[in-house]
Amino acid sequence: MSKSYTPGLKILENTLIKKKRILPLSGKLHVKKDDLVKSDQIVASANIPGNVQMLNVSNKLNIDPNQILDCMLCKVDEEVKKGQIIAKTNGIFGFFKSELESPMDGVLINISDVTGQIIISEKPIPIEVDAYIDGRIVETYEKEGVLVSSKGVLVQGIMGIGGEKKGTLSVLDKTADLDGIDINNDVIAVINSHLDFETYKKMSDLGLKGIICGGIDYESLTKILGYPLGVAITGSENVTTVVVTEGFGDINMSDRTYNLFKKYENSYCSINGATQIRAGVMRPEVIISTIESELDSKDNNNDNESLIMVGSKVRIIREPFFGLTGSVSNLPKDLVEMKTETLVRVAEITLDDGTEKIIPRANLEVILSD
Repeated sequence: MSKSYTPGLKILENTLIKKKRILPLSGKLHVKKDDLVKSDQIVASANIPGNVQMLNVSNKLNIDPNQILDCMLCKVDEEVKKGQIIAKTNGIFGFFKSELESPMDGVLINISDVTGQIIISEKPIPIEVDAYIDGRIVETYEKEGVLVSSKGVLVQGIMGIGGEKKGTLSVLDKTADLDGIDINNDVIAVINSHLDFETYKKMSDLGLKGIICGGIDYESLTKILGYPLGVAITGSENVTTVVVTEGFGDINMSDRTYNLFKKYENSYCSINGATQIRAGVMRPEVIISTIESELDSKDNNNDNESLIMVGSKVRIIREPFFGLTGSVSNLPKDLVEMKTETLVRVAEITLDDGTEKIIPRANLEVILSD
């Protein structure tokens, strides 16, 4: 039977999920292999060295470099405060004393009697990495991080903005339902329709942790970010996290995705809007971890999940039918000439409204589901 490899977004209700949680530099692990962890539990931490500043003590005090040790009032590895006297000379008969103040808060990390200089470092910046999802530690990387495994729901989006957030899933039939949201809880809202700037602003002002929507228009996205998005590399924005499941434009969320969220309403979930449409593709995602007893169950992913075959559920990813979904009714093996006069392999698609279309296979992505 004819088949083809295509990119695909996952919409899986019961799948094995593995997440690497890695520090940006060597640090300390706080968990062991086989430990059960919660999504907000810190699994690793490290300290990023602060900025350093060099002071030429010999010049400022008008002394020789080899005299610096006699003038220092602080020792190496000692904390200093901004404005604190850290060095001074005895002067002549108690007069003409010179003093040197610390220009910042930090730690004295070096004194050189060769150059006459000292180095003060700002306090290290602590960083912590949490588990992100409820699960089990299946692998540890010494001083680097861990691999967390879980069983649950995985929904990938087309694109997103904002970083990792965690909260309770709340499905809204219409934006008027916002009035009933308890903002004392961490809420991640799901709306079936597309997201415009006014709706985003209202949700953001309520303090929602994240928004999951069907589509978004480019103008609203630009207003949210404050600048036009060029290459779709996101995740570091300081905004309410948004995950778009279908694409750009006035597109409603697919019934399967929306019904899946409805089924797991009020569940605690983790979302990440980080998107990278380049080598090493990264998709925004929504993860709902299941109970611990299910962690040992078998993964039900299909080995042929990246194949498009007759009966596969697909989405069209280029104009003029961008965003429409349907199923593959036939995969002709012969090349077909398109309007551009190019010969390509195509797929015959039955759209959800029943119409038949012939679409180049390169313009399709398979919707992976279980």
